[in-house]
Amino acid sequence: MLNTHSFHIPVMGIAFTIDTPLKVSQYGMDSVISLVDDILLEKMRKVYCEKYAIPYQEITEKVEDFRAKRITSYLNLINELAGKKFEELKEIASKKSNEVKNYFNMLPDTSEMKKEFQQLTDKHFHLSEIKKWVNDKLSMGSIDVNIMTKIDKTNYKKGEKLPIEYNDAHAALRGYANSDLQSSVVFSAGMNPRLYSYVEQFDDFYPDQNGKIKKKIILKVSDYRSAFIQGKFLAKKGLWVSEYRIESGLNCGGHAFATDGYLLGPVLAEFRDKRKELIQATHEICVDALARKNRFIPSGPLPLKVTAQGGVGTAEEHQFLIEHYELDSVGWGSPFLLVPEATTVDNSTIQKLMNAKEKDLYLSNISPLGVPFNNLKGNTKDLEKASLIIKGRPGSACPKKYVALNNEFAEKDLCIASREYQYHKLKELEQKGLPFKEYNEKYNQIVEKSCICVGLGTSALLVNEMDTRREGEGVSVCPGPNMAYFSKTMSLKEITDHIYGRGDVIGKIARPNMFMKELGIYIDYLKDKLSESKNAVTQKQQKYLKTFAQNLEEGIAYYHQLIGGLKDKFNDHKGEIIRDLDKNLKTLLSLNKEIDELGEER
Repeated sequence: MLNTHSFHIPVMGIAFTIDTPLKVSQYGMDSVISLVDDILLEKMRKVYCEKYAIPYQEITEKVEDFRAKRITSYLNLINELAGKKFEELKEIASKKSNEVKNYFNMLPDTSEMKKEFQQLTDKHFHLSEIKKWVNDKLSMGSIDVNIMTKIDKTNYKKGEKLPIEYNDAHAALRGYANSDLQSSVVFSAGMNPRLYSYVEQFDDFYPDQNGKIKKKIILKVSDYRSAFIQGKFLAKKGLWVSEYRIESGLNCGGHAFATDGYLLGPVLAEFRDKRKELIQATHEICVDALARKNRFIPSGPLPLKVTAQGGVGTAEEHQFLIEHYELDSVGWGSPFLLVPEATTVDNSTIQKLMNAKEKDLYLSNISPLGVPFNNLKGNTKDLEKASLIIKGRPGSACPKKYVALNNEFAEKDLCIASREYQYHKLKELEQKGLPFKEYNEKYNQIVEKSCICVGLGTSALLVNEMDTRREGEGVSVCPGPNMAYFSKTMSLKEITDHIYGRGDVIGKIARPNMFMKELGIYIDYLKDKLSESKNAVTQKQQKYLKTFAQNLEEGIAYYHQLIGGLKDKFNDHKGEIIRDLDKNLKTLLSLNKEIDELGEER
């Protein structure tokens, strides 16, 4: 099969890409479904069963292993419906309709498949000839799933703690493993050794006698070292990582993992330069493990993709990433939130996203996971949260408990965004008798946490006119900073034309180069961390800040060398990029001086 598109649509929130494969996979576009919320998946399964007149039987919480079974059932339904759409498209293709011409028009102009189709339809042909060509060449986009490894809550039945395989992430993995899909699972948010070990139990993750893997593993990573460690860990179990999906630490949507100041460009360069080493090292380990398990051993290393995502916004950036860093695909996330043909976003949120400027998109501390979270000012979930604080009832009712991971105040874990947890935490705070200013700071740190596991799923309820009495109507949305430069809704054709340079949906709006935008965000992040450390800094904190600053300085030097050596790339922006580099270096040197002075004060 020829590669159809050079972009993929990453997972966004819990609901924004919940049915994206059903909308785009027939066009050969890869996309990702979040498996966090089995309650929402079950509701969506009912919606689509009713829409397509398919018998529906609810999987209630009384059913044994209901979470895994709900996930399996939803994925099987989406796979079946998407497959039917794809078969219909191929049937249309054999009749030479305008619809299939539009499909091929969306492909990049460099696509060999597009060129072949044009040659085939330009000459005299029989319908049987084009039908055979279509069946041989066209392939569906992959229906991938995302499991956030940190969301692996322990579960209970009648007060008894269930075995680890019933933990949330484990059950989600089992739900995917038992599905009909031939696709990939994306593991994000770092390494979970127990979850990775659980993958061993499912045959679909191992190569068959033809060297094919039915269910592949994708690791979302922010640096090479982490990728290598995780890749070797899985290889020791005979499990091959089929793709390393590199995401900018901070210039991304959703949760942000800042690493130690490693910038995207240098990270991509390291993957490019060490790709063969990574493949060979993990292949040797994997072969030994497969031999021990008496499983099929492929004659050579299995296919491995390297992809990237985070902040890309122009066709020039897209093509540069693919060519210079030898990437297999580039992820386009936030802009697709304004493509109703591809994602599920309610009208009110779409309007807020269209109007969002740089100042409206910020890195927040609202996530109960304790990880920085990209947020949009004025989103309805935060407004709902503020209203409850004013009423003296801070915190969420916590109807779903997916991130109930804190055990400070109860035998069972609580979510730190929940009303119960915040009630206990505020009582504890009151007893400390702190000065007013310090009390306020601590108070705000407690109540700012938001129920994102509900808020990130509400859009699907609103779009499909489902009951929101349990969840409320507040929507959390987590676009990356890149959202500021997209200000109108787009058709699927318009966004693909933008990606491939056949159109421009941004226009003349002032937008920094993606690498410079990320650098600026990292500099701001370092400023905040330095400010937090000034009151009482430890030697460990100072060392972290020094390492962070040093990595940024090395990143700036890398970009200076990169830009200086480029010909016919970013010609319209080189001067601006160099000025940004010099400005940020000056700021960084000043911050470095402040970091050194911290040690003198200690």
